[in-house]
Amino acid sequence: MSDTKLRSEARLYRPLPGGDVLCLACAHRCRISEGKSGLCGARVNAGGRLMAPYGWTAALSADPVEKKPFFHALPGALTLSFGMYGCNFRCSFCQNHELADRAAAARPPHAEPVSPDRIAAEARRLGARMLVSTYNEPLITAEWGTAVLAEGKKAGLAGAFVSNGYATPEALDFLRPSVDCFKVDLKFFREETYAKVAGARLEPVKTAIRLMLEKGFWVEVVTLLIPGLNDSREEISEMAAFLASLSKDMPWHITAFHPSHLMTDRPRTSAAALEKACEAGLAAGLRYVYTGNVPGGRQDTLCPSCGETIIGREGYAVIKDRLSGRGACGVCGTAIAGFWGPRT
Repeated sequence: MSDTKLRSEARLYRPLPGGDVLCLACAHRCRISEGKSGLCGARVNAGGRLMAPYGWTAALSADPVEKKPFFHALPGALTLSFGMYGCNFRCSFCQNHELADRAAAARPPHAEPVSPDRIAAEARRLGARMLVSTYNEPLITAEWGTAVLAEGKKAGLAGAFVSNGYATPEALDFLRPSVDCFKVDLKFFREETYAKVAGARLEPVKTAIRLMLEKGFWVEVVTLLIPGLNDSREEISEMAAFLASLSKDMPWHITAFHPSHLMTDRPRTSAAALEKACEAGLAAGLRYVYTGNVPGGRQDTLCPSCGETIIGREGYAVIKDRLSGRGACGVCGTAIAGFWGPRT
């Protein structure tokens, strides 16, 4: 496919005097000159119009919702996940670096033409209950993601973004009609680490998480615990306190680091380190804290009132489900926070 067929005019941008454009898809707010792309590599100024990827996928796969991970959104459901190329971060530990690569975003090595209605139809055929924009950073392809999710809405499918959370208020307003759930990475809680490792800032991520909650998205937060980088007692405690100050019902997934991509000089995260971080989250008042990327760990959802295991999990499989009605403990009736079905 030619480059002109890989993109359509974006909606999240503003023209500037002299032919430049201001991209509004993420908190970098790139000012992009004619013929140039933003930091993500995916959004390009062509003749004073910002063009964004549209009409194709680089990856399309059926996954359990727990793999995203969402533990409080349609437990046990199948999702159909789709992605493109490019990212607005530069994380040296990226596990999807082939899809996140900026050069690949500029000239996609694989682009399977597909329409939103075909993706929605495939989700229905598979029995999926949720469409998920993921694999690369979905904010930079927001126009395409919302088109697919909007088509899914017509078929009663939920919609989600799996994101680094570097969203602008304008992007969140644009996404809200079609996106129900956000999985957000809170990678670090130090500005200097965000700048050095991801080429980004902490404050926009904190602001975006707060705005997501205020705008009614269901939000689950993931922190990859990296030895010697973000695992100090002070940083974990501050992160937990921040999340609890926004919502004690917001799930926090603390996952184990495995050496990958360009970061191979650090050991795997120990189960003991995960457990300590988990305890810090619970001590801060968070009701739902989980650990991942290790065998065992804290995978089950417990009722904060009676302590009953409401959702039991083994890996990505739900083996016990005691949610009654639309999100209450089947034992004591306490409401369990989550996204239990599409908005009506």
